[in-house]
Amino acid sequence: MTFTNDKAIYIQMADRLCDEILAGTYKDDDRIPSVREYAVMLEVNANTVVKAYDELSRANIIYNRRGLGYFVTPGAKKQILKERKQEFMKERLPELFRQMLLLDITMDDVAEAFKSVQNVKD
Repeated sequence: MTFTNDKAIYIQMADRLCDEILAGTYKDDDRIPSVREYAVMLEVNANTVVKAYDELSRANIIYNRRGLGYFVTPGAKKQILKERKQEFMKERLPELFRQMLLLDITMDDVAEAFKSVQNVKD
């Protein structure tokens, strides 16, 4: 994983795990990698993984079964989707609309670009 400078590493790791839940890599009650496994996988210090997992536990995205590891909380995917949609609508969309107005990009232009992305996906 390549980390950026715009967010703390543990937050980027938590975001990545949320992305994996959204993508279906981990489903409700699935075990996620242990702290050590994830640290080795991402080549980071185990303490950083602990911070990421603590963050996700506080957000009720994952839970710990003592002696067994961490698991995805039932309903986590729905919760992540809800929070990310709210963030997108509040934080990113206004700037996107501002740029569209400045560049004279219409909703039809966006719809056409979106269709071409969907065709690549299919």
